[in-house]
Amino acid sequence: MAELIRQTVAEFLTGNVRDPRVGFVTVTAVEVSGDLAHARIRVSVMGSEEEKTKTLEGLGSAARFLRAQLSRELRLRTSPELRFELDRGVEHAQRIDAVLKQIKEGAG
Repeated sequence: MAELIRQTVAEFLTGNVRDPRVGFVTVTAVEVSGDLAHARIRVSVMGSEEEKTKTLEGLGSAARFLRAQLSRELRLRTSPELRFELDRGVEHAQRIDAVLKQIKEGAG
């Protein structure tokens, strides 16, 4: 179920979002509660901290509409409540990569 939700939300975000606050977003993971009442959607967002905050606000505004879309497309009797969170894994990986490059350059 989590993968179906991830795919559906990702498709929606690539073409149907009209909210100018929502920038370039990648859905990295979805965790669904056992009773399917809640879904935590992790997203990676390009941009500054301010842009990331605005994007999360925009996604929060779109959550109700998205929930209805999920219910229709996945033919669910009850659709989970959606909560968007930033996935900072990509940022951490980039930071680690930069530090490793600095160490390598310093050692050479």
